[in-house]
Amino acid sequence: MIIENATPDDLTALLAFREEAAAWLSALGSDQWRRPYPADRLLKTIESGTVFMLKDEGATVATITLTEEAEDGLWTADELKEPSMFVNKLTVARTHAGRDIGGGLLDWAGDRAFRAGASWLRLDAWTTNEALQSYYLSHGFEHVRTVREGGAVNGGPRVSGWLAQRPTSLTGSSFTDLALAPRPMSPAVRADS
Repeated sequence: MIIENATPDDLTALLAFREEAAAWLSALGSDQWRRPYPADRLLKTIESGTVFMLKDEGATVATITLTEEAEDGLWTADELKEPSMFVNKLTVARTHAGRDIGGGLLDWAGDRAFRAGASWLRLDAWTTNEALQSYYLSHGFEHVRTVREGGAVNGGPRVSGWLAQRPTSLTGSSFTDLALAPRPMSPAVRADS
């Protein structure tokens, strides 16, 4: 399997991929990802170089977003001083479920974050999706806290406020990595560490 940067040409496929995941979650009784994801927002993320696609014989089978940017209001100021990268929108096609591709992508993300200078790989998960939370725990993440109302910094309701982290490490990857080499973390992030 090959991992590479997503391009603007992948926008339609990624939106359809997310809809497939939302339908699957809904069938399981979860309200996660019920709202359509704005295409313009996804395009901006793709153009920033933080969206990656995993392909198997040319077909997209998974996607992950890995960024230095934390979602507002979840992590404390002290936590944000620690060099970290954040996993978002990890999704695996139902055709490839049960192969622990997500675990492989988490290892790839931890390796990439380590090479960029991050100490932590962090994520937030849907507050009511206990199966997903267990999945992350089984892959070495430790639960930090659950933000239900407001946030660590700002107010407002939280539906994706289960926070977890694990140390980054140089683990390599089982995927053929064709993604652009990770950039060192920005000086503004590292200066506070």
